[in-house]
Amino acid sequence: MNSIATRFYATSAIFALAGMTWGIQMSASGDHTLSPAHGHLNLIGFVAMAVFGTFYALSPRAAASRLANIHYFLTVAAVLVIVPGIAMAIKGNGEALAKTGSVLTLATMALFAYVILRNGVASTRPVETPSLNRPAS
Repeated sequence: MNSIATRFYATSAIFALAGMTWGIQMSASGDHTLSPAHGHLNLIGFVAMAVFGTFYALSPRAAASRLANIHYFLTVAAVLVIVPGIAMAIKGNGEALAKTGSVLTLATMALFAYVILRNGVASTRPVETPSLNRPAS
């Protein structure tokens, strides 16, 4: 994967597939006890990562920054910590991992806000609009 946007999108698709599979398993078993963890996998792992990928696809300056890579790895770490952490907390195995994952998730969003404020949202590529006066090619 050569671009940060592609990495965010591909990883979000993998997390979405995992979340959907988990949801089907919960439905088949009739046990929805871990649905909060499943929900966080879908929300942070799929939705947030796809939003981040879209931002970087639209903002080449931000995508080229070192912070973009840090943002990617921090987001993956947040998902990989918070989801099992929530599952462990629900099962009564302690809340430390869930708390750590929550802090990582907050850091991910804070870094995203910083990157937006630092770089703005802008594409350096011109947008070609079709002309009504020339024939389509």
